[in-house]
Amino acid sequence: MAAEEELTPPWKEAWLAFYKNRLALAGLGIVVLFIFIAIIAPWIAPYSYKEQILTERMQPPSSKHWFGTDDFGRDIFTRILYGARISLWVGFFSVLGSVVIGTVLGIVAGYYGRWVDAIISRIFDIMLAFPSILLAIAVVSILGPSLQNALIAIAVINIPNFGRLVRSRVLSVKQEEFIMAARAVGMKDARILFHHILPNSISPVIVQATLAIATAIIEAAALGFLGLGAQPPSPEWGKMLADSKQYLVQAPWTLLFPGIAIMLTVLGFNLMGDGLRDALDPKMKQ
Repeated sequence: MAAEEELTPPWKEAWLAFYKNRLALAGLGIVVLFIFIAIIAPWIAPYSYKEQILTERMQPPSSKHWFGTDDFGRDIFTRILYGARISLWVGFFSVLGSVVIGTVLGIVAGYYGRWVDAIISRIFDIMLAFPSILLAIAVVSILGPSLQNALIAIAVINIPNFGRLVRSRVLSVKQEEFIMAARAVGMKDARILFHHILPNSISPVIVQATLAIATAIIEAAALGFLGLGAQPPSPEWGKMLADSKQYLVQAPWTLLFPGIAIMLTVLGFNLMGDGLRDALDPKMKQ
């Protein structure tokens, strides 16, 4: 039995640990559900997300409009479906940009050290000195309000988080004997970095990326709420909340359903991220 356990591939061991975590599986289920909804939205949406039926303004939930209608008579259920596309798109691609740039900077800083590390680390420190949402607002204010610029802003503010994470991991890994052996045989730095150090530093990045997607969705909603993200008539959830806040008493469903969509999506990624952390972090397994 001991020999079989030793031969278990790391990825399979991590999956088994993840599979045993019921909350993590629930989070994965929520995430998969919203991804599926985002993909098939054009085929299951009963209306166009831009369609205005002014004679049906502020209608409560019914068999005709499952989530009711907003102040322009637009079907909220349809806009929630299409909004999933926007939120997931911003979440995935902003974090992807942060991961790529932050990982490269973190690897370079951790591996080469000295003045290179000092410059990159000070840049990270300066960026982290600002509250993330204020830095995002500053970036969008410079670039101009739009969904694409909001995505860029969210990517920028998350770069230091991944950079510092990767840097700390590289500082530890580069002292291992197999790295020293690779240097001794004359292996080039690029090969050492991307064939040896990066694969041994990727686990915490995967966990952080999963949790960062949840944060990115909230930040996109916050920018949309402030009018700095998606612009009308885009059915972005934060923008839907902003457009409906004045109808809280008159038509609470106009805020309730976008809020629930944001909450469930963020909850799903957080639960899945916690499960990945438990599965991939050896210390957590103990």
